[in-house]
Amino acid sequence: MTTQISTHFSQRLPSAIRQAQIVFSQRKDKDLIRVVNLAIGNVSLPMHPAMQKRMKNLGEANSEFADGIVKYTPSVGTDNARNALLNIIGSEGIDVSHLNCMITDGGSQAMEIMMLGVCGPSSKRPLMLLDPAYTNYIEFGKRLSIPIITSERKISNDGSFTPLDFNVINEVIKQNNPKALLVIPSDNPTGQFIKQSDLIALARICVKNDIWFVSDEAYRQLYYGDDTSSSIWKILEKDVPGIMGSRISIESASKVWNACGLRIGGLVTDNLKFHTKAVSEYTANLCANAIGQEIYGTLAHESHESLQSWYTSQRDYYRSIMLPLRDELQKQIPGLIVTNPEAAIYLIVDFRNICDNKFNGSDFVQYCAAEGKVELDGNNYTLLLAPMSGFYSDPAKGRTQMRLAMVEPKNLIEKTPKLLFELYNSYCER
Repeated sequence: MTTQISTHFSQRLPSAIRQAQIVFSQRKDKDLIRVVNLAIGNVSLPMHPAMQKRMKNLGEANSEFADGIVKYTPSVGTDNARNALLNIIGSEGIDVSHLNCMITDGGSQAMEIMMLGVCGPSSKRPLMLLDPAYTNYIEFGKRLSIPIITSERKISNDGSFTPLDFNVINEVIKQNNPKALLVIPSDNPTGQFIKQSDLIALARICVKNDIWFVSDEAYRQLYYGDDTSSSIWKILEKDVPGIMGSRISIESASKVWNACGLRIGGLVTDNLKFHTKAVSEYTANLCANAIGQEIYGTLAHESHESLQSWYTSQRDYYRSIMLPLRDELQKQIPGLIVTNPEAAIYLIVDFRNICDNKFNGSDFVQYCAAEGKVELDGNNYTLLLAPMSGFYSDPAKGRTQMRLAMVEPKNLIEKTPKLLFELYNSYCER
């Protein structure tokens, strides 16, 4: 007799951001192929210098880890790690005295705890996202049996996204009665930047409909226009009467701080009851990574001026990569739609104007990972991408689209236009 797995497991496929990597790992010729992996936001830049220094000194005589003992931390997180998170938010000129924060194992764990707190498992009331949305929210919705509803954003032929339609968003809320609206101001996967004025407009809708306003701010300081960063914590009570006590943000050390593998995230709220119950829920997880908290916690002692300097350096780096890459992609593949890099570290490419009706982005990603290769500079390369079908509530909407993450070294990212052109042609000629 074969013991049966659950229906949930039997239907489970890898996340859209991991699919290509898993498929490539099974190639027989993988050792002969050089990979440009733009499928997942696994940043390849060094951490903030203070974090690097703390990591290197973990074994020194005055370190609490010097004797080789690594104990659990409080479930809420260490004082240093929590103060680091508040110091980072405070460096934006935000009053953090009313904020409550908890440290989690990565931003992903904060997402799941948030969804449990605002909707609850097997909820009859949904979480509302802006479509396309970060795939983990969609996948956690399946895990927790929380329905997801969306208000759609469309990519125009010039690579811009249609403006947020507040009337439509309000109507979707009225019709579906969600428990929360979630936005990503520096958006993953779209790279769209949601301005502070738009966040205020969304906050008014949330207050009007008595729902939580949740903001994933993992990329808060990565924006490339003339605006300053946008954040729900910059919204004042005088801007939106009634907003106090209904906000939650998801935080992460992964992106702005280039520390994906530390698995340090945070859940911040101006609602003390929500915070207290979130910590109670997290006691089942015991605590976040103790060593990761120690490394991240050093940012509690950095001045706001030094943090702002770091933000500028990160923005300058990504801007120098993303703008030329967009131009080269459009030159190499005429008719390809490439989104404008307004924020975060992602571009979306859309083949809808140049492909035939048989083209499928998920199949193309699979082809590149499983068998595609391009000879370039005397070596064979392939490209790993994330199919956008995994970022839409209706996968058919992302059929011709893929997300590119700016995470490889610059010299590899510069090969992307040529690789994408050659791989697309070989895929179509099969």
